[in-house]
Amino acid sequence: MSAPGRVGCPRKVIGLFTDLLGIGGVQEAGRLTAVALSKTASSRSWPLEIISLNDPSGEHVLRCCDSEITFSGFARDKTRFVLSALGKAFLAPRNGASIILAAHPHLALPASFMQRVNPGFKTIVMAHGVEVWTRLSPRRLRALQKATVVLAPSNYTARKIADVQAIPATKIKRLPWPLDPGFLSLTRDPSELPLPPDFPRGHIILTVGRWAAAERYKGADALILAVDGLRTTIPELHLVAVGNGDDLLRLQKLAAGQRVADRIHFLENLSQKELAACYAHADVFALPSTGEGFGLVFLEAMAFAKPVVGVDAGGIPDLVRDGVNGLLIPPNDAERLAQALERLFHDEMLRKNLGECGASLVRRDYQFEVFRQSLEQLLCDVASDRP
Repeated sequence: MSAPGRVGCPRKVIGLFTDLLGIGGVQEAGRLTAVALSKTASSRSWPLEIISLNDPSGEHVLRCCDSEITFSGFARDKTRFVLSALGKAFLAPRNGASIILAAHPHLALPASFMQRVNPGFKTIVMAHGVEVWTRLSPRRLRALQKATVVLAPSNYTARKIADVQAIPATKIKRLPWPLDPGFLSLTRDPSELPLPPDFPRGHIILTVGRWAAAERYKGADALILAVDGLRTTIPELHLVAVGNGDDLLRLQKLAAGQRVADRIHFLENLSQKELAACYAHADVFALPSTGEGFGLVFLEAMAFAKPVVGVDAGGIPDLVRDGVNGLLIPPNDAERLAQALERLFHDEMLRKNLGECGASLVRRDYQFEVFRQSLEQLLCDVASDRP
């Protein structure tokens, strides 16, 4: 066990998060990061404080990965959030390296304010995807450029941080997100998982996402049209789309207009076990998204040994290896999407081989402990001024 203040050990760690209780890939990445911070700080006796901008006001206990984390929420009150962060920075040690981990590029700005109050702090900023694929506003950009290290979950996002945000490559580190070990444990006995009552029988394409008007790049429209085109060649073909969002009504109208409403099933507000049951009972997972910075849902599908179909864009090629654990298609190519799905449903052995390879890949490269150890090493390197 390392005592605070020793070489390579932060004097204090403060975590700034946007939303630890919400739904979505960024929120899930935040939770796993918070747990990794907590486990590391506990084992190394590092003082740790966590605050979250968008979660309800007050103290909360986050239960994740067999851990309990206490944090404070600020109900989207940016002023109170920043004042709290500044107070924590003011009270932190001024000699030795304390660390701010800002779990979103927009939080680099309050982190930079904290550094002005206490120059002993160094900053690690986590990027996720589309939010850094276009140039940030001048203030946010300057704050991001002042960070000690900028993390990216995929090679594509790392390149965008360098090319679009003009961050030196020496400051950028790729740190892939892990799969929640609690979710991974659900793969041990899929027969015990509670399947949602509205889950159909037949040949099942599963997709999971947030169906929001601002995120139509996820490709739900393309999957609905693919089902329309394939229903005559693949009997009893169904699409199960899991997720909530303000675009659901439009998608439902699209399915009705294509006369496939009976083949498209929108499932909302599922528990983790119900979601896991959907993966277990699906034949293929597909998400033809052109805007994924990483794609945790691909890891979830792969954990259940399902072949995956994704777009050769963004962070997806880091996870999906064409012909190895899934099929990659060009962006916005409806014909190639339909061909990939048809190929998988007509070749059971291909589905089996791709699925088994994906399951092995998840368990080898995307374990939570691998992520936690990498984050711990990064904290120690930053605290000791190692690159």
